[in-house]
Amino acid sequence: MTEVTTTTTPADEGDIAADYLEELLDIADLDGDIEIEERGGRVYLSVDADERDALRLLSKPDTVSALQELTRLAVHAKTGEFSRLILDIAGSRDARATELARIVDRAVERIEAGAVSAALPPMSSYERKLVHDIVAERGFVSESEGEGADRHTVIRRG
Repeated sequence: MTEVTTTTTPADEGDIAADYLEELLDIADLDGDIEIEERGGRVYLSVDADERDALRLLSKPDTVSALQELTRLAVHAKTGEFSRLILDIAGSRDARATELARIVDRAVERIEAGAVSAALPPMSSYERKLVHDIVAERGFVSESEGEGADRHTVIRRG
């Protein structure tokens, strides 16, 4: 028996994810515009609305994470392939990036006050990547430690 290998393009993945999100918005009776982008082989979906408050409940960090996982599962169910898509609802990713920068700044302050290192709370791989970039901009070094849901970033002097 020959094994059939399918390769889903980022465009296919984006379309499947957008269809899933469109259905979800319809079920919830919410209006939203979905934009699909590809950056570095990863699909980014943004959901926005003319009225920002229309998506207020969906744009909470835990809700965005849950919807992102559900959307990834929907893509996997259709393609059989793992999805690393990133979902943004009503600017939630920018808001989280700003929050992560504040967390890094507080950790850097602790190090500058004499701490050898500063451990941050557990985060997703995407958030840890953002933190590593912010830490490097501040002139410090960072590495991820721990396993699974406990994986977190530790910051040290460069």
